[in-house]
Amino acid sequence: MTNTAENNDLVWDLDAFNQRQRAIDFVLGFENKLCVFSNSVAQLYTNYNIFFPREEARKLVILPNPYAPHDTFNGIGDAAVTATGMTIIPGTFKEKPTLFLRIPFKRGPIKYRTIPLQMGLKVVQQQCEPSKPFLPVLMKGDLRELDASTPCLHLHRIHLDRLPSHSGLERSNIEKVILQRLDQLI
Repeated sequence: MTNTAENNDLVWDLDAFNQRQRAIDFVLGFENKLCVFSNSVAQLYTNYNIFFPREEARKLVILPNPYAPHDTFNGIGDAAVTATGMTIIPGTFKEKPTLFLRIPFKRGPIKYRTIPLQMGLKVVQQQCEPSKPFLPVLMKGDLRELDASTPCLHLHRIHLDRLPSHSGLERSNIEKVILQRLDQLI
């Protein structure tokens, strides 16, 4: 088991946020709903808690559940995880708080398209080959501010086909748990 003293990837700095409390409230809504990847120890955490310790002013600390070591996947190389350019942002739709997925475009005059999160995830999943599903994860640095007041979560993606040392069962378990967590988000 890895503790946060050994793993700086689990300590996120909130010092640069203009709207720190808004960022805290936003990220707490994703606790155990998006898995967290630590490249320094090559682990994927699927069961964790988010804390804001007083002695670590302006820090967010992710603590893996010590009673559920089976919820941590080991040996996940950083080559298996890539940035997507997509972000989850808060907003309102029909006067109700809603989460949106901001999807970048590589060509054309429009740089981004922002659509409701559920719809966005479905669209992205449909564009992926069944053998290469879209499996979003978070990393240190993914909690950001879109502008001076809007928190957002940048998404990374884990590629199961880049885990050759993992068995088919392990890769299947990683896919299953990430998709189960996404269902909780939607």
